[in-house]
Amino acid sequence: MRQTLFTLSIALFGLSLAASAADFKVQPVSIDDQKAVLATVEPVKMITARARIGGTVVILKATEGMVVEAGTDLAVVVDDKLALQIKALDARIESQDAQRAKAQIDLNRINELFQRGTASQAQVDQAKTAFDVANRQLAAITSDRDVIIQQTAEGTVRATGQGRVLTVPVAEGSVVMPGETIATIAADTYILRVELPERHARFMRAGDTVKIAGRGSSANDHETLKVGVVRIVYPEIKGGRVIADIAVDQLGDYFVGERTRVYVSTGTRQALVVPASAVFLRASIEYVRLGDGREIVVKTGEYRDDKVEVLSGLKAGDVVVTP
Repeated sequence: MRQTLFTLSIALFGLSLAASAADFKVQPVSIDDQKAVLATVEPVKMITARARIGGTVVILKATEGMVVEAGTDLAVVVDDKLALQIKALDARIESQDAQRAKAQIDLNRINELFQRGTASQAQVDQAKTAFDVANRQLAAITSDRDVIIQQTAEGTVRATGQGRVLTVPVAEGSVVMPGETIATIAADTYILRVELPERHARFMRAGDTVKIAGRGSSANDHETLKVGVVRIVYPEIKGGRVIADIAVDQLGDYFVGERTRVYVSTGTRQALVVPASAVFLRASIEYVRLGDGREIVVKTGEYRDDKVEVLSGLKAGDVVVTP
């Protein structure tokens, strides 16, 4: 009985070893030849907040790094001449209103005389015309005043979109002209912009998948890379380089202009790859275990998901053991 239990234990141990290990036959496979390049974080849109009237910046709320929403007040520009023009128009409105009131009285008097038969139709028409002219002049002056009031309201500079303020080239007390920049705002949607040598232009297409390294990672990190999609490849080559934009979901809190490492496809090539779990370290040296029990020193290259490229140490047809 004891011998039977011992034999059964040996058999179960062998089955557990077979279940915990698997053989992988090394064969050349076609893989994307990925090139590591630096991409620059850029906003999809750069919004410029400009002054609509000339004058003096009396209030400046915008500061570098400030997060704003659409319609947020950034600055107030005041032109003292507009207030004087409003006072002058107010005086003209009062004068014209008095003339209109007089024209109304004259028209009413002429109508009464006409009904009594002591005034002619020509006099009635003349009084009515004078009243209409006075009314229209009053409306014109009032419209001029509304224009000046609207110009005064346009002294408030507002953000036209959501984003982060990058630069504020003015200060309180600065004199600005119409159209002068008050602040530049980076829209809150960012993309990665890469520049590649023109020999790689034929390999990149809109919709291609691109892998993106983590922020501040080194070239030796075997991390899980983010995935982006080529948004657009610009049809113009500048300085021997092709420019492309990469869209990434949840890119992170990057600085505008910050650079990060991305991997783009520049063609395909044949390579030997093995499961990453088949490679183990001993005294900082990488090994794989073959199916016959031998341990071989290997030199690994790029990690691709759950596999790693083997640069040396293995040949096609070798069988490696994976846990």
